[in-house]
Amino acid sequence: MSSADQPTDSFPTIAFVGGGHMASALIGGLVGSGTPAASIRVVEPVEAQRQVLLERFGVQAQAAADAALQQASVVVWAVKPQLFVEAAAPCAPFVGQALQLSVMAGIRCAGIEAATGSARIVRAMPNTPALIGQGMAGLYARPGVTPAQQRLVERLFKPTGRSLWVAQEADLDAVTALSGSGPAYGFYLIEAMVDAAQQMGLGAAQAQEMAIQTVLGAALLAQQSPLSPAQLRAQVTSKGGTTHAAITSLDADGVKDAFVRALLAAQTRARELGDAFGA
Repeated sequence: MSSADQPTDSFPTIAFVGGGHMASALIGGLVGSGTPAASIRVVEPVEAQRQVLLERFGVQAQAAADAALQQASVVVWAVKPQLFVEAAAPCAPFVGQALQLSVMAGIRCAGIEAATGSARIVRAMPNTPALIGQGMAGLYARPGVTPAQQRLVERLFKPTGRSLWVAQEADLDAVTALSGSGPAYGFYLIEAMVDAAQQMGLGAAQAQEMAIQTVLGAALLAQQSPLSPAQLRAQVTSKGGTTHAAITSLDADGVKDAFVRALLAAQTRARELGDAFGA
């Protein structure tokens, strides 16, 4: 291994516990932005997934935790929440001095501290567009996390899209409802648009291409425009026109209120999952 491939101060060692989709998105972003593969360790019990990580990113993954984890400055918890306690037990003797970064839904900081022995914890709620570098992650840092460690977390998430910090851990339940689950709402809208287009006589492939590009274009315009989404909507909603007919129908069916209720339901469920997993 050349010196260029060795971990350095510029590239602190980052250990992942779990090597699934979200871990792969983060690892791919790190490697793609210049982090040496030698600076990344992965604990992944599934052999096939370990091979995928090696082939895609050049990252060596191991089946079980060992003392090599003591080299990690950051430990990223990327296992299913229901498997966390079991996964943390063999890691805990080696990771207590590291920053704990969780991308697990529902496991609160107190539970992570109890399982790892570390109070330096950042919880993150990313979403699936991180897989293509277009994600949105909400971040919460325990008071013991230093500004330098927060910058390191931001650096880790930067290749996957955008991130922002929330002031209190409970805010992550709202983040989960809004951006964590949010891609599904977009897919749901696209599904409905495609169904309607087919009823109006367009082919399935045509309908899907037009619906996806329309939603994508609207999102990009909303992102880049100084106008609010409500103002942008008003610009294309001429009274008596086709858009006005569609919006009037949506309002009559209470669609906006239904969406608000849906997000509140997701927030409530996120809180319930946190209660179920303890702490």
